[in-house]
Amino acid sequence: MLSVGIRIWLAFEPVDMRLSFDGLAARVQHALGRDPYSGECFVFRGKGAGKLKMLLWDGLGFWIHYRRLEQAGFVWPALNERGVIELSHAQFTVLTQGLDWRRVRVPERLAVSIA
Repeated sequence: MLSVGIRIWLAFEPVDMRLSFDGLAARVQHALGRDPYSGECFVFRGKGAGKLKMLLWDGLGFWIHYRRLEQAGFVWPALNERGVIELSHAQFTVLTQGLDWRRVRVPERLAVSIA
């Protein structure tokens, strides 16, 4: 779904799902302190646990992806927390399936030295 090199950020606070490109981009810039034109992916959830939106800039324009789970909710940090956390691609994949992404262990990256 997303290229491997793209950084994925999960916003803690829920947003109004009626927000579109400009509203989400403003949220990225002002509430999260990040650049919406960076090419990074920003993931938001609505007040209900079953909906999320992703905002992504590809160099030509914004993409919005919207996902709604019919019978479950997305696992999210506590709603009283503020900020953003970076997810691995594995954690993101698990999140979008409605599973607990916090159980995915991300191994430390090994520095490879070329001799």
